[in-house]
Amino acid sequence: MLRWFSNGTMNSYHRTKKIWHHGAPCTNTHQLGALLLIVATLIITRQFDHLPSALDNTSQSLKFNQDRSSRKLLKFNGGYLSWPERGFGSHLSLKIYVYDENEIEGLKPLMYGKEGNVDVDICYQGQWGTQVKIHRLLLNSRFRTRKQEEADFFFVPAYVKCVHMLEGLTEEEINQTYVEVLSQMPYFRRSGGRDHIFVFPSGNGAHFFTSWKTFLNRSIFLTPEGDRTDNKNSSSFNTWKDIIIPGNVDDEMTKTGAAMVKPLPLSNRKYLANYLGRAQGLKGRLQLIELAKQYPDKLEAPDLKHDPPDKLFKMEYFEHLRNAKFCLIPCGLSSWTLRFYESFFVECVPVIISDQIELPFQNVIDYTRMTIKWPATLIGPQLLEYLESIPDEFIEGMIARGRQVKCLWRYAPESEPCSAMHGILWELQRKVRVFHQSAETFWLHNGTIVNRNLVDFHNWKPPMPLP
Repeated sequence: MLRWFSNGTMNSYHRTKKIWHHGAPCTNTHQLGALLLIVATLIITRQFDHLPSALDNTSQSLKFNQDRSSRKLLKFNGGYLSWPERGFGSHLSLKIYVYDENEIEGLKPLMYGKEGNVDVDICYQGQWGTQVKIHRLLLNSRFRTRKQEEADFFFVPAYVKCVHMLEGLTEEEINQTYVEVLSQMPYFRRSGGRDHIFVFPSGNGAHFFTSWKTFLNRSIFLTPEGDRTDNKNSSSFNTWKDIIIPGNVDDEMTKTGAAMVKPLPLSNRKYLANYLGRAQGLKGRLQLIELAKQYPDKLEAPDLKHDPPDKLFKMEYFEHLRNAKFCLIPCGLSSWTLRFYESFFVECVPVIISDQIELPFQNVIDYTRMTIKWPATLIGPQLLEYLESIPDEFIEGMIARGRQVKCLWRYAPESEPCSAMHGILWELQRKVRVFHQSAETFWLHNGTIVNRNLVDFHNWKPPMPLP
């Protein structure tokens, strides 16, 4: 083989040499032309070498932008909510274990108070009702499992915001009871709490459990409250492990086709904008109330109180809320406010004036298409001038896009094609772990999970030291 190649090469060389010698003599002009031809060929070849790569990069960039665009808003296939497959999977597939109130000593006081006399129906109402609603919906969920060993997540029911408000437990008693409850949960110790879910439905966040930083710093919080602005001057919300959930809008407003108060046509609305909340001594809210006094034909912002006669009751409140094109949403004692979610059900465009607010389901909702966020430092005539400059046609478009996603603010059964629970379950699915560990969890060559004393996981007995 080698010999054949060598002979072939040599024969080619002699043929080339023979042809060259019988041709015209090579001059300096020929040599210069050949050199220029080689250089030109090299340049053109290099350009073509880069062309497919450039085209491929352009194609990839276009595909990336298309993918981003397609993920901005949710899709509805046959009326059913469809989450983007990237990062979530093609369908929901997770199992959640819900601790029974009789299973763990101390859970009942966290749900009904130490005397057991807290009325859960009261806890179900109002903006903090999510602590009860989510529990009840999970009890009836098709994703609920009754086998701890096959669970992806563990839900810990507690209504501590309501229990505390109704004087069922003090903060100190809540803290002691939580520690007692956690010490009886082997699976909490196994994962360091990473697969355990807690609902904290108010601006206080997890601070009702004053030792949360010690014991729940790895657990998943479902909360409407985002970063940095809770009452304790330190946030219990963590962007990477927790899930922002919608506040609890009154059921009489979220009923499909049978809402207590229905939206008005834009042309029938009396005001450009409104703010319908108590001032509570907060700067932004006081500024809006004063601004309304300067522009009473454009902005409705009465100085409301907690009690009559300066209080709007439920029906009256929503009738006022629907009577403006824009609903102004300043922060309260913390960054979130229920009025943001309520505005969608009267089709009033939310204007967020809360710099630190966190909104739910940001993986799939582009809020720039249906809401406005305005700097809290610029509350004044400039805000009203800006809102007045927006054409009604554009406002109608924002309302239409808001109409598409408001179903995600409804705490409805899974039989509904779109609900807050669908959103929460999809967000949880991104957090499913195959493997669970903590600083106090160890494992052997055969996969056996043991504690620091090499006691098999199935033999761990409460009370256990918490991770």
